[in-house]
Amino acid sequence: MNIIIAGDGMVGSTLARQLCAEGHNVTLVDRDNSVLERSVETYDAMGICGNCASMETLLQAGVKEAELLIAVTNSDEVNLLCCTVAHGLNPGLHAIARIRNPEYTEQASKLRNIFGLSLVINPDRQAALEIERLLKYPGFLKRDSFAKGRTEIVELRITADSKLCHIALIDMYNIVKCKVLVCAVLRDGQCITPRGDFVLEEGDRIFVTAPTENLSTLLRNLDIITRRVRRCLICGGSRVAYHLAQFLEKHNIAVTIIEQDFHRCQSLTAQLPEINVIHGDGNDQSLLESEGLRDVDALVSLTGSDEINMIISLYARTQQVPQVITKLRRVDNREIIDALSLDSVVSPKEMCSNTIARYVRAMQNQVGAAVSVHSIADGQAEASEFIVDSNTRFCNTPLKDIKLKPGVLLVSITRGTRTEIPGGLSTFRKGDSVVVVTSRENVLYQLNDIFA
Repeated sequence: MNIIIAGDGMVGSTLARQLCAEGHNVTLVDRDNSVLERSVETYDAMGICGNCASMETLLQAGVKEAELLIAVTNSDEVNLLCCTVAHGLNPGLHAIARIRNPEYTEQASKLRNIFGLSLVINPDRQAALEIERLLKYPGFLKRDSFAKGRTEIVELRITADSKLCHIALIDMYNIVKCKVLVCAVLRDGQCITPRGDFVLEEGDRIFVTAPTENLSTLLRNLDIITRRVRRCLICGGSRVAYHLAQFLEKHNIAVTIIEQDFHRCQSLTAQLPEINVIHGDGNDQSLLESEGLRDVDALVSLTGSDEINMIISLYARTQQVPQVITKLRRVDNREIIDALSLDSVVSPKEMCSNTIARYVRAMQNQVGAAVSVHSIADGQAEASEFIVDSNTRFCNTPLKDIKLKPGVLLVSITRGTRTEIPGGLSTFRKGDSVVVVTSRENVLYQLNDIFA
């Protein structure tokens, strides 16, 4: 597929790496020639230096032959204009725009046809929704939902005092007392697809598939004490903080936002009159203590600096804050992040890239495409949800009689309201929702791609 990426920032370069690896013809457009040169040298992509919203630049980038344009510059206005101009030059083009300003998001969605947009993405709102989900279920480092919320893949860290430390997976049921499946384990930065005799060790991060109703049982039997979040402290008044405060207010959670920029404080106070907004530095220990850090149920660090976010989160952990969530722009160096034991980490840019990559796959395979795709195990594996249709092979055949490709694991089957962790006698049939975990190298465009 011929794809143009307008904007060679973090999201643009991440998409270029991912889409080039999947065999697409990618052209990057950016004003900064030095940035383009690095990307062109690193990835098998073309580079065009110029204004992304200029007709001349888009023609030079091959917009008339392109099938998809992805506008992810730092300017919402440029992204909208870029998509509009590109659609005028090629009416059959699919166009995706990243829009971060809340004032633009709603009107861009309502006026999609006028702007020539196929998809509007607001990564800040996405990140806020993810953080809200984590706050609803304290105890998990990450949660990904499938089958309309009936199936989850959750991440847990094995600590020295964990009931699962030094336990083989085959004996796990005796401890957790509910049916779950460990679909991946991260150990020393490497993703492992474990067998039943695999023994969990301190420091492992495990990815567990379970029906949603089993999650409370899982936490309770692992002695992971959770309590409902009633007070949340947010450091940094970013757009993510704005969306998150809106969501938490609906759940009657008391929210305090600490923001260093006085004008931003005034703006947040006007937009969120029921939220307590404090003008100050979230990195100031005395300020955190005066705002009751030791008494809050959760702290979320959302400043514009990864380093400051990590420092705030690490300090909050020393003060025994029950739940700490850290926003990071860069998550490519996971070894350092793991060494710091930051608990839950959310990356808006990574979420944005995953959403766009899923759209690209759906374009390639309009029938039978994955309905959701989540990156797990630090991007070394993917969890994909498919709906079984009339074209799916091996319907009603026991799984023990089906040979799957290497590195492919079928982790759940949902039929109606019932979710099953599959065994050898399990079958799937038309209409079922099936979740599959694969190594990142195994790109799945449809369910039939899992079969050997």
